[in-house]
Amino acid sequence: MGKLNIVILAAGQGTRMKSRRPKVLHALAGKPLLAHVIDTARCLKPAKIIVVYGHGGEQVPKALASDDLVWVEQAEQLGTGHAVEQAMAEVDDDSSLLILYGDVPLLQTATLAELVRLGAEGFGLLTVHLTNPAGYGRIVRDNHGAVMRIVEEKDASEAERSITEINSGIMCTSAKDMRDWLARLENTNAQQEYYLTDTIAMAVEAGIRVKTTHPEAEQEVAGINSRSQLAELERFYQLQLAEQLMAAGVTIIDPARLDIRGDVQIAADVTIDVNVILQGKVNIAAGASIGPSCVIIDSAIGEGAELLSNCVIENSSVGAGCQIGPFARLRPGVELSEKAKVGNFVEIKNSTIGKGSKVNHLSYVGDTTMGSGVNIGAGTITANYDGANKHPTVIEDNASTGANSVMVAPVTIEKAQPLALVQ
Repeated sequence: MGKLNIVILAAGQGTRMKSRRPKVLHALAGKPLLAHVIDTARCLKPAKIIVVYGHGGEQVPKALASDDLVWVEQAEQLGTGHAVEQAMAEVDDDSSLLILYGDVPLLQTATLAELVRLGAEGFGLLTVHLTNPAGYGRIVRDNHGAVMRIVEEKDASEAERSITEINSGIMCTSAKDMRDWLARLENTNAQQEYYLTDTIAMAVEAGIRVKTTHPEAEQEVAGINSRSQLAELERFYQLQLAEQLMAAGVTIIDPARLDIRGDVQIAADVTIDVNVILQGKVNIAAGASIGPSCVIIDSAIGEGAELLSNCVIENSSVGAGCQIGPFARLRPGVELSEKAKVGNFVEIKNSTIGKGSKVNHLSYVGDTTMGSGVNIGAGTITANYDGANKHPTVIEDNASTGANSVMVAPVTIEKAQPLALVQ
């Protein structure tokens, strides 16, 4: 496809979000809107990615700083054409220029690859047909179906407003041509802004054919301007993820009640009940069962493991065949060996629990190394903190504690000896 530069427009204020946070930093599936766009842009392997920021000042580049991004400030928001113009000093003349938007997070790589192909041939424009096109610029074509121009709704006639094909604002063309067209833009329109869309008519005037392509789903080009729209797109995205998992052999009891907010890998024959949240880097092995209302963050769940309802697992590793819950919490740094059991109202932190060991009821275990075959009685506490420092507890193989035991660290409970035969 040749050399590609990408400009992402992310300077808008987003007043309808009613937020002090820049709109493009609001999260969808646990990731900022702009981060979704940047990640998709990277998939096209461009020579440059240039991000135009404005509202919120340095918050945006600070939040998403990366060596492969060029940041350009648009101090005044004077329209989309003006925004692109701010970036042109960083754009290579010998490249195709793809223009994206920081609040349009669900574009697919395949859609953009086709658009870039069209842009290399002249001018590629991403459009979509909407049942209700209100608020969008309309695609005006001639009698032969060729694109002539784009008219913004506020400047459109009644006949033009009846057009259902709308402009997504996403386009690709020669960077050199775009530079020339931007220099000729005027702001004689209802909003007194420099419209990027006016470059379409300039391309036509120059004898360049504007070719259009369309996304598979209209949500790909949906921009987010309010929290309501953000919630709507969140649900669409989550259902897409759930469909992909089910197609790969995962049972999801109710796809509308699963939230994935990160990099999640789930094997076949896993069952996920309702209201489960998977956040960060999560790996769930084959045959595991995740009960209702569980939260799993940056953790690995082993093959055949069972999480009963209302468990919270964070930065931990759960071995094969383990059983956890209900109402159990694994805090960061926990490693459960295979077939370990953690029961209701148990909290474990920064500890290793050996094979087949049981912490079944109402206990706190922290900074502990526990061997295999251990049985912890109800209400047991490892008192690991003296007010200034943490201390370790060691519980060796096959040891057991009675109910309401308190072990004041540092302490070691030695390996249990075989019971002597009664004479």
